[in-house]
Amino acid sequence: MLAVGSIKCVINRFPDADISFFDYGKDYSVNIVRLGNREITVPKVNIRFSKKLYLPNNIALLLLLALVMKWIPSASLRKWMLARNRWLRHLQEADMVLSIAGGDSFSDTYGLVRLLYVSLPQILALVMGRRLLLLPQTIGPFKGALSRMVAQYILKRADRVYARDSHSLAEAVVLRGSAEGADKAAFCYDVGFVVDPIAPASLDITGLATKPEGGLPLVGLNVSGLLFNGGYTRDNMFGLQADYKNLVYELIDLLIRQKGASVLLVPHVFGNGANSESDWVVCNQVWEGLREKYGPRLGILCGTYDQSELKHIIGLCDFFVGSRMHACIAAVSQGVPAVSVAYSDKFVGVMETIGVESAVADARCLKEREILAVVEQAFDRRDEIRRGLLETMRRVRIVVLNLFGADAGVRQKASLVP
Repeated sequence: MLAVGSIKCVINRFPDADISFFDYGKDYSVNIVRLGNREITVPKVNIRFSKKLYLPNNIALLLLLALVMKWIPSASLRKWMLARNRWLRHLQEADMVLSIAGGDSFSDTYGLVRLLYVSLPQILALVMGRRLLLLPQTIGPFKGALSRMVAQYILKRADRVYARDSHSLAEAVVLRGSAEGADKAAFCYDVGFVVDPIAPASLDITGLATKPEGGLPLVGLNVSGLLFNGGYTRDNMFGLQADYKNLVYELIDLLIRQKGASVLLVPHVFGNGANSESDWVVCNQVWEGLREKYGPRLGILCGTYDQSELKHIIGLCDFFVGSRMHACIAAVSQGVPAVSVAYSDKFVGVMETIGVESAVADARCLKEREILAVVEQAFDRRDEIRRGLLETMRRVRIVVLNLFGADAGVRQKASLVP
């Protein structure tokens, strides 16, 4: 969703821009991104984050070569080196390099390795003298000394830094330092707000119809595989006070038995059983365990969909509860009232920008019954919340789509890095 939203912002300002993904992967590939009736071809120029330092596209080797080139006085020798490494050459040809770091990975919340994973391509761009822009994202926290050094290096040298919440903006200003640094840091809403919903060619829902009979409200429930399995470390990595697994079952019971709704389980991250992040795996596990108990009042979204199709499906709901922030953004950006079950500061930061921070239930400090109370209150106020969201989203879309409005000059080539 972040990649598509970013591309839409670039195209809105530079319709003929040549865009690429400068991203990790084993193979070069070509992606087709749909923006309304238009299809954008975006090649993925693959780099590697690997112990195999001899690989010509290993990020560590690329960074070393860039540093060597920086100190070589001979222009012809630098040109010769670029001619023999297409990854460096590709980056050198970019007019601007854009980074969104997965939305929340420019931080040591997920560990130092994850921070380096998203930071090294940005550092490479800076070493090569490219114009780096940090797209709207959560910045920080940076708890470790090394993490702060890495963050400061990037933030002080980035041409522009966009934060998607007030706390991140304050962090960016402090780390950049100086009055000039503050001038180049700005707020912008999350780019996920402008991703267009696109109806899928076919919709595979097992257990219930998208519009239940009898006028029952349809509630979308996104169950996070990451939280269900205890985080990457599988030991309650995020320090949740709530028992997330138990919360999921209590939420379903509250919505179906007490609120008279039908519930659709909506995975937002896909993968197989070996993928601890897969929402699909845990959603299916929950549905298989409860299908007989709730019958046609509980269903599950099956099949594979891209971010625009998932957004369309979420837009069919009357109310939404999610633990993936961009699933919640997909809901509220279409006027669907949503409660975010949070595991990090990013949730309240982003939802605060659109005035619905009261619908964020932070599982790090709330027990199950307290989260259920937040959900129940928001569900009862869903019509009021919907009206407010529809009005707010008109302004949000304008702001996000004009992200590059103040950017001078026609940009021909842009690369999106991790």
